[in-house]
Amino acid sequence: MTANGALLEVEDLVKHFDITGGVFSRTVGQVRAVDGVSFSVRAGETLGLVGESGCGKSTLGRTILRLWEPTRGTISFEGKNIVSFDKTRMRRIRREMQIIFQDPYAALNPRKTVEQIVGSALTIHQLSKGKDQRDQTVELLRTVGLLEDAVDRYPYEFSGGQRQRIVIARALAVRPKFIVADEPISSLDVSIQAQIMNLLLKLQQQFKLTYLFIAHDLRVVEHVSDRIAVMYLGKIVELAKSKDIYFSPLHPYTRALLSALPEISLEAKRDRIILQGDVPSPINPPTGCYFHPRCWMATEICRREAPPFRIHSASREGAGHWVACHHVETAPSPEGRVPQ
Repeated sequence: MTANGALLEVEDLVKHFDITGGVFSRTVGQVRAVDGVSFSVRAGETLGLVGESGCGKSTLGRTILRLWEPTRGTISFEGKNIVSFDKTRMRRIRREMQIIFQDPYAALNPRKTVEQIVGSALTIHQLSKGKDQRDQTVELLRTVGLLEDAVDRYPYEFSGGQRQRIVIARALAVRPKFIVADEPISSLDVSIQAQIMNLLLKLQQQFKLTYLFIAHDLRVVEHVSDRIAVMYLGKIVELAKSKDIYFSPLHPYTRALLSALPEISLEAKRDRIILQGDVPSPINPPTGCYFHPRCWMATEICRREAPPFRIHSASREGAGHWVACHHVETAPSPEGRVPQ
C-alpha cells in the first residue's frame, strides 16, 4: 500500500477507442469512453461506481486491470505504476487483481467442466496441479456455496445464480487482493441478487478483499459501498462516502439519479427530477461541462468551461466529498492530488 493507505490509485486515466473508416481504414474519430478519471481505493474498502448505461463504468474497470490498454494516465497498484509493466510482469500482478463479469452465461466456457474452469487459474499461475488442484477447486466451490458434485458438471447444468458463484470461485482461486465486480447481480433474478450480495460481503471479510463495485442501481451500491463515485460520460462528477452521496448529493446528476429511486415510505419521498434529452454521444461530447445540455442549473460558464473536480468538504477520517460543478461552493484541492 502507499503511504496514505491506498491499494489502488488512478490518475488522469483516459481510454479512447479509434473509429476508422475509408479505403485505408484511417482514424476518423474517437469514442471517449473514459476521459480523465482520478480516484483511489483503500485496502479493504468497497468503492461503488454508478452511472447510466454507456457512461464508461465497465470500460474503466477493464482498463484498470489492463484488459484494455489505457490511452494515457497512471494506474498504481501497491505503489507501482502497472501501465509500464510488460506481459511477464502483468501476469504476476494479475494474481492480485481479478474481475467478476456481469454476464455469468457468457463468462464461462460451455465446453469445459467447472473443475477445468476454476482450476485453469491455478494452472496458469502454477499454484497447484493434479489431485491437489481438484481438492482446492472443491474447497473453493464450497466457499461460494456450491456442492462438491458441481466440480464435474458443465455450465449449462447450473442456474444463473449458480453460474455467478462459479465465476466468483474462479476469481478467488488465486487469492487476489483487489476485485473489479462489474455489475455482478444485474443479470440475476431479484430473489438471487441478495444471496450473491451477501456472499460478496462475506468473502470480503473472509479474504480481506478490496472491491471496485460497478452498478447502475444506487440503492444496491449504497448498501455495500464505503464510498461511491458517480460517473457521467466518461468522467467522475462526484465522489464521497456512501451516506453523503445518498443523503447530501451535491452534483445535479447525482440528485437526478437519486430522485428516480422508488421510495418505500411517503416520508422518504424525494422531489422527482426528470432529465431532458438523451445522454450526449461520447464521440462528440459537449463543450464545457458534459452534463450542461441536460442540467436545469446550467449557465454560460457551464457551456464554456469544464468544471474542475474539487474537494467540497473533508471528514476527520480523511475521506473528502469531491464534486465537479461550477455551482457548488468548493475549495480547490492541492495540485495533483488524487481524491481520497
